[in-house]
Amino acid sequence: MRLTTKGRFAVTAMIDLALRENTGPVALAAISARQQISLSYLEQLFGKLRRHELVASTRGPGGGYSLARKAADITVADIIVAVDEPLDATSCQGRENCMGEDTGRCMTHDLWTSLNTKMIEYLDSISLRKLVDEQLAKGVSVQEQPVKRAISSQPVVKPIKITAPNSVFALGTAMAK
Repeated sequence: MRLTTKGRFAVTAMIDLALRENTGPVALAAISARQQISLSYLEQLFGKLRRHELVASTRGPGGGYSLARKAADITVADIIVAVDEPLDATSCQGRENCMGEDTGRCMTHDLWTSLNTKMIEYLDSISLRKLVDEQLAKGVSVQEQPVKRAISSQPVVKPIKITAPNSVFALGTAMAK
């Protein structure tokens, strides 16, 4: 059993999101740039995370994603399961008859099933808050940037510079030169 990029990227993106949970909704494009994860891949992952109610989306200018629950209430197992990551060390995917219909289980079935249980218990014991706290303890800096809005509260005033003559007389003077 190995964790694929789907599970690793989902956990990484959720840590990034949780680090910035106090700054408002986080755009997937920002996570993509910081973590070097494809934006389209993140969109797929966050669709699944949203359906499992781990993240909430905000539409429109200044929109993005935020945690749907407290980081302390989200476990790594929740994230892995939400993105359909298989956590199964058995080769039979939990079927009763590993070796075929007549032969029953393989000799190592109970070993791999026990490993599955331990993996899930371990991942279920680690909260997203713990992972965020570890990153902060390592000195990861979170730059709080104001949310950029599409419509500014300040009008944009640009001086108008006129280069054309403003009357017939000025035009005549300009043409005579």
